[in-house]
Amino acid sequence: MHDDPFEHGHIDGDEDPFFGSIADDGFPVNPDWLRLTSVGIDIGSSTSHLMFSKIIMRRRSTEMSSAFEVVHREVLYRSPILLTPFIDETTIDTDALGEFVKNSYSESGIAQEDVDTGAVICTGEAVRKVNSENIVRMLAAQGGRFVCATAGPNLEAILGAHGSGAVARSKEIGAGMNVDMGGGTTKVAIVQDGAVTETLAISIGARLVAWDTDDKIARVEEAGRKIASSVGIDLVVGNVITQEQKETLAETFADLVMKVLKREEYTPLMMELLVTASPLAFADPIDEVGFSGGVAEYVYDYDKQDYGDLGPLLGAAMRKRLPSMGVPLVGSSERIRATVIGASQYTVQVSTSTVYVSDMSLLPQLDLQVIPSYLPTDDLTTKGVADAIAHGFERMDIDPTDMNRPLALALLGSVVPTYDSIKMICDAIADALKHRTDVWNIILSADVAGLVGSMLKREHKVKPEVIVVDGIQVGDFNFVDLGQSIESVEAIPVVVKSLIFEG
Repeated sequence: MHDDPFEHGHIDGDEDPFFGSIADDGFPVNPDWLRLTSVGIDIGSSTSHLMFSKIIMRRRSTEMSSAFEVVHREVLYRSPILLTPFIDETTIDTDALGEFVKNSYSESGIAQEDVDTGAVICTGEAVRKVNSENIVRMLAAQGGRFVCATAGPNLEAILGAHGSGAVARSKEIGAGMNVDMGGGTTKVAIVQDGAVTETLAISIGARLVAWDTDDKIARVEEAGRKIASSVGIDLVVGNVITQEQKETLAETFADLVMKVLKREEYTPLMMELLVTASPLAFADPIDEVGFSGGVAEYVYDYDKQDYGDLGPLLGAAMRKRLPSMGVPLVGSSERIRATVIGASQYTVQVSTSTVYVSDMSLLPQLDLQVIPSYLPTDDLTTKGVADAIAHGFERMDIDPTDMNRPLALALLGSVVPTYDSIKMICDAIADALKHRTDVWNIILSADVAGLVGSMLKREHKVKPEVIVVDGIQVGDFNFVDLGQSIESVEAIPVVVKSLIFEG
């Protein structure tokens, strides 16, 4: 049997007897191998940046329907860190961001037409700005095929935990905590066994107050004003902020964050600042804690630069307090760039003869954001399925009634194909999507698409058109394209695009 080339590094030579011709990058050249150039653009409340990567993917098996998996990543270019430009307190400067991206392409030497895939992610306080969604779409349109996502607090916590390497490390430990500290919010993710099991976000960040080179306050977010007021500091744009006030704010911010990390009782102010629904419910011991986000550069003492905000002081204040947690501080594979490290990957799958499409003219359906909902592993009930769907929407920070965002609801888990089980699933789907008048795109991991689609249209008589595909593996951060039907095999090609993380 031929050795796996990745056990001992790349393959040497121009020809390999098993894989065929070998490219200069040391990987085979044949249809089972893909090479993609990807770009990731992160627009944060404090900073924005861009990264180009080369991605090499290998088909998992020789079957044409098999998915591709990433086997090699190489960073081609990391842009400078840009302070996210604002026209005013509620509007991001679109022109300045567009010029930054244009210059980054130029400096990288990579043309827009050479980019195969990518992601534009808007996070933190930047999400709340009035033109954030338009900016994401504008940047995505500049080149390549992009996944576009405005990341709410739960999704941002998940992204940070993956990008920092915390999720990968959790396969070897009991439980870990990743703390993603940015300009507007602090996000906490509990990681166990290679997955994020709980998230939290609170409005505490380094750039809730910012000042110019003369220490005159240039911007104050409402959360910053509330925290400052609690310690007797009145933050007014145009006034000078003293060094003593900066230090007091940094110490106060750090104290509040540490109460979150230690899972202590919340003060009324903390409850006001809480972005997610409730404090962390996870009460078991934590084996390690790590940091990502812009403030992490200061927590780990990697960066000394002052951007006119609390970053350096807040990082130092957190570092001073961390020993009181009684758990080791572990390194992070990425810090400020954790949210978007690669960009997007394509995994091509095929849903075969059990698909259901109420109107073939609806295909293709492109750039559908996946809402992963995990079916109960014990007895299937309508309530259990409904709860799984509701949790899926909540976890992705998406309102099921939001008609501006094309969606694919994914029900993941095994299903015994009985009338009762299919009816329970359809009852829950019909209730969850009852306010949507667009196409109901549904993905199942179990091979029951035809049964689910038929029951929704014939028994539930839902008015929207319905597309159901099955045998597809999706998860967090996935977007899908549903292609036009391949008539000869009665199948629908499904392109799954997901964010790529190092580590």
